[in-house]
Amino acid sequence: MIDALSAATLKQLSTRHHLYPFTDYKELAAAGGPRIITHAEGVWLTDSDGQKILDGMAGLWCVNVGYGRKELAEAAYRQLLDLSFYHGFFKTTTEPAALLSAKLAELCPPGLDRVFFANSGSEANDTIVRMVRHYWNLRGKPSKKTFISRQHGYHGTTMASTSLGGMSAMHGQGDLPLPGFVHVMAPYGFEAGRDMDAESFGRLAARAVEEKILELGPENVAAFIGEPIQGAGGVIIPPESYWPEINRICKQHDVLLIADEVICGFGRLGHWFGSQRYGIEPDFMTLAKGITSGYLPLSAVMVGDRVAETLIEEGGEFYHGFTYSGHPVPCAVALANIAVMEQEGLVARVRDDIGPYLRARLDEALADHPIVGEIRSEGLIGAIEIVKDKRTGERFPGKGKVGLMARDHCFRNNVIMRGIRDSLVFAPALTLSHAEADEMARLARLALDLTAKDLGIL
Repeated sequence: MIDALSAATLKQLSTRHHLYPFTDYKELAAAGGPRIITHAEGVWLTDSDGQKILDGMAGLWCVNVGYGRKELAEAAYRQLLDLSFYHGFFKTTTEPAALLSAKLAELCPPGLDRVFFANSGSEANDTIVRMVRHYWNLRGKPSKKTFISRQHGYHGTTMASTSLGGMSAMHGQGDLPLPGFVHVMAPYGFEAGRDMDAESFGRLAARAVEEKILELGPENVAAFIGEPIQGAGGVIIPPESYWPEINRICKQHDVLLIADEVICGFGRLGHWFGSQRYGIEPDFMTLAKGITSGYLPLSAVMVGDRVAETLIEEGGEFYHGFTYSGHPVPCAVALANIAVMEQEGLVARVRDDIGPYLRARLDEALADHPIVGEIRSEGLIGAIEIVKDKRTGERFPGKGKVGLMARDHCFRNNVIMRGIRDSLVFAPALTLSHAEADEMARLARLALDLTAKDLGIL
């Protein structure tokens, strides 16, 4: 544990020099600086004050096998000793990159046999934008340039990936989206489909994509991108009718389909990938986060056969890549991470055991809560909607205010859940135990009780 003097110095230095992601710097400085995390094991974090914190978000949706796995640390150490770095330029590769590409092709849905490595989901989606436009140019359809995605979609923070996403607050910084990116409604039943049955609403939301294609002209639409479940947008879980209709629409109008699996991949939904859960038939898949359980940065673009064959046979040199594309150390860690998941049966465990168990505990603890409008989950990802009126779904005044109140009560009581608009979202490590699920449900109830008290409800 860091002593009090060292912790104060670190906070001071960090506040003075470190610009954090997604942070109001002035507000954080006024609050005394950041909380310093010093250690982690399993699903538990420890801060510089010695407080133990139950991490209900698996870091940033990514620490799928839990913290402190020696197998992953040792894989990195061995690889660093053998070959600390070599790149994929100049017609070279490394053993971990070659083995990982083959392993990903084995795990992914049929037809996704080619891999392009990057360092983050943002970079991977940026890569896909270039590949898609290059592909259509090679096919003699240069007008097919526009990408369709969804409101509340999150696909990264580069200029192109932010444009792909549907976060209006992000678009307001940097004059985004760029030209050629448009957005349609999300399949957000709690917000937009309360007066419809789920199957009808799913088809309605999917047809918003078709309507946009027809409005723009199919000859101008390059691709549709979506997360199987929209994570950072508030864990928006589509009705079962949604993705089959998206498959049909994309095929009918010759539009490429991109499944962003950055959050949903590597067991989070109780399947290796969300595309397998929902029967999505993608031309591309975006992988990151759980590929190494967040231990080292790595991402991958899985490229379907029709695109890959065109790029290989007709594309010549692909003028794109990163110094660290296929870096041998994170590739070695990814292989070790996947081995742990296979050896411990974590994907099936999420589907058959801990996913249903956590949902049952949350239902038991929260279904009767006066400000809980809905609890929804799939595998080990979910959301708790906070409402003023349980019957109508009416929100409290000040969009997003109540979600942040609840999040702050979680933080104060040493459980990490994320506030998105007026909801609490969760995505714990796949290794969460039953006892830890019980504690997570208890702490969620406590945070919501305190929020209700602040609102004058309890």
